[in-house]
Amino acid sequence: MAIRTILKYPDPGLSRPCEPVTVFDAALTALADDLLDTMRAAPGVGITAAHVGVFTRLVVLELSKESGASFYANPEILLSSEELMRHTEGSVSMPGANDEVERPKRIRFRYQDLTGVVHEEDAEGFYSICMQHEIDQLDGIFWLKRLSRLKRDRLLRKWGKGK
Repeated sequence: MAIRTILKYPDPGLSRPCEPVTVFDAALTALADDLLDTMRAAPGVGITAAHVGVFTRLVVLELSKESGASFYANPEILLSSEELMRHTEGSVSMPGANDEVERPKRIRFRYQDLTGVVHEEDAEGFYSICMQHEIDQLDGIFWLKRLSRLKRDRLLRKWGKGK
């Protein structure tokens, strides 16, 4: 297990869509463990392989220490609620920057675990927001793209001054 270097915004890799995981082996498990260590060191509650420059569809979430970490290969949203919620988001690739994003309150999604077994889950609230945020990253959609142009420009000016 190792802490990897996180790509920093505006690295072009953060806009690159990821390829599906096709091999479920020790190398995938090692990458997942590295992502967990990297996320905890950042610190953050979610990270994708893309954040460390590995463009494969792998997500790690640890929404609380009590619940522990979860690993998701090839996650995809199947259904989204019409009901929306706002939540403050940020990224390990853009430390110190955050703003409110509006997303569906509930989703149903499918993923594979680290052994390749397919699962479907419902997520609501913070869990739903985090999963949508990380799936966006796998699709090459950095969270800033979910902000209005005005909010994005304001945040980038403020963030640029703080670096």
